[in-house]
Amino acid sequence: MTSLHADEAFLGHFQLSHDPFAPRVPGFKFFPAQRKPVLGQLHHLARYSQLLLVVTGPQGSGKTLLRQALVASTNKQSVQSVVVSARGAGDSAGILRQVAQALNVAQAEVGAILDQIVQLALTGQEVYLLVDDAEQLDESALEALLALGAGAPEGRPHVFLFGESSLIADLDQLELEEERFHVIELAPYTEEETREYLAQRLEGAGRGIELFTADQISEIHEGAGGWPGNINQVARDALIEVMIASRSAVKRPSMGFNMPKKHVLAISAVVVVAVAAAWLMPGRNKTPATGTPANEQAQLPLGQGTPQPNGGAPAVEFAGNTQPMPLPLVGQSQPVMRGPLAEAAGGITEGDDGTAPPIDDSSDTPPTVTTTAPPAGVPAGPAPTPVPVPTAKPAPTTTAKPTPAPTQLATAKPAPAPAPVAKPAPAPAAKPAAPAKTAGGNWYAGQAPGNYVVQILGTSSETAAQNFVKEQGGEYRYFKKVLNGKPLYVITYGSFASRDAAVSAIKALPAKVQAGKPWPRTVASVQQELAATR
Repeated sequence: MTSLHADEAFLGHFQLSHDPFAPRVPGFKFFPAQRKPVLGQLHHLARYSQLLLVVTGPQGSGKTLLRQALVASTNKQSVQSVVVSARGAGDSAGILRQVAQALNVAQAEVGAILDQIVQLALTGQEVYLLVDDAEQLDESALEALLALGAGAPEGRPHVFLFGESSLIADLDQLELEEERFHVIELAPYTEEETREYLAQRLEGAGRGIELFTADQISEIHEGAGGWPGNINQVARDALIEVMIASRSAVKRPSMGFNMPKKHVLAISAVVVVAVAAAWLMPGRNKTPATGTPANEQAQLPLGQGTPQPNGGAPAVEFAGNTQPMPLPLVGQSQPVMRGPLAEAAGGITEGDDGTAPPIDDSSDTPPTVTTTAPPAGVPAGPAPTPVPVPTAKPAPTTTAKPTPAPTQLATAKPAPAPAPVAKPAPAPAAKPAAPAKTAGGNWYAGQAPGNYVVQILGTSSETAAQNFVKEQGGEYRYFKKVLNGKPLYVITYGSFASRDAAVSAIKALPAKVQAGKPWPRTVASVQQELAATR
């Protein structure tokens, strides 16, 4: 599970009765202290002012909640509240039709509606006309609402418009000769109000604020900008991140011993090398019972000859040597270990500068040569003098490829010194693969804190994050954060100058990516998480 939006799986994980951060939770009511003066101001202006009252704030700022509180706090006996929506019906015909239906007026016209409002005023009843999604009203609808707000001498409705900030620009374009509306802009929650909001949401679902730490609450407040709609989204994502991290930390059952395959292979390789080294350890050159001379040394050739037949003994090939080496029979003398095998056994290393140690020619003892029993039909020479096997100065791991020559048999005459071997050329270091847009904070640190990125998903596996970024390409990248002591890799998309631009970019993402419900967040919140991780 890598998606930050893991359907409803987190409900069971946290033992929640319902999703506490759903956009609409039945029975949920939260009205912070800062909203109470706004509510009182709306009631005051409705009674003593003839202006249209315009309440603005970004999406998820709590406009609908304020409208509900306004309706709930009115006296039902003296006020009739008419709530309409401009969504899908933003022209004058659509708005007037909804108002006429609510007031039982046959004709959806300004004059007919005002006549009904005057009749209600004569009975001591006022009309509150509240319009949701008012930013979708066109010019004709705004002019119709202004006409209703002006009313007649005998009665008029109190018109409230709840919409985003673009509504103010639409009203300004009407070029009204006098002041006809009053704007009230909502402010975001403080961090303490965010905490109270989270606590009330969680309590309604059967849990408490202890699900979040103080640091998490601060991160949620910062990431959401204090707007309740964003708080719901960020808090839900935080819970899912905790769930993903805890599930990733769960160990497999203790029955049996499980280990990653790459570790098993590495250990197997070490065991094989250890067994081979044990087989080649000195001390196995006991005199065989079959009468084979003990002084016959089974040596690795130094690249100067072709090995003699060894009675059908199995052969093994080493990298860098094109000729097979006869394996020693049981009881034969110990061959000299070469190259990587000798180094793996831990007994022999190269010189400090990485080259083979020099060969000491000062001794009268001839260099080590291969001594074998002569093949059938070849007269045997005089008995060879046993030559000790040098162990402190191993043969170089790699030799220049010489011209093949018959293997020299040991005689009384000392053999000439072998030709100097060519210094092996060092293998070029493998060039590390360039990682796909990794979790480094350099890119995020270079972005303006006020910019926005689109958070796609989070995962506890860096490999999964890398694969996702590599598959999607483009403007996808990820960063590493620490959640409850565990690493979490968060994938983001793009960099945008405003939240609206980020929201528009989400709509253009592939359907597969949109299925995870990506959401915009500020670069500042990402930079804060990166700073905390360091």
